[in-house]
Amino acid sequence: MNKLHVKKGDTVVVLSGKDNGKQGKVLEVSPKEGKVIVEGINLATKHVKPRRMGENGGIVKAEAPMYASKVMLVCPKCNKPTRLAHRFLKDGTKERVCKKCGETF
Repeated sequence: MNKLHVKKGDTVVVLSGKDNGKQGKVLEVSPKEGKVIVEGINLATKHVKPRRMGENGGIVKAEAPMYASKVMLVCPKCNKPTRLAHRFLKDGTKERVCKKCGETF
């Protein structure tokens, strides 16, 4: 069971590393590895060879995966980094709740 606290499309803030304090949107989540790819964060240089005639090669910057434990969710309502709480509804479904302001998202 490999569950993560973030989903694709969430806004997160980086807690540690070279991009500490930066915010970005989650592009991809890999629960099996416990990693996420965040837009504009953890950029790595990649040397790309031209594949077809006329196509350019060169050095490209691309987002590299980072551990999900290094990011914290940002509440869309209060715009603060927060932990998640869960609230169970009467029909048995679960919703995500901000620990700081109590709003659902």
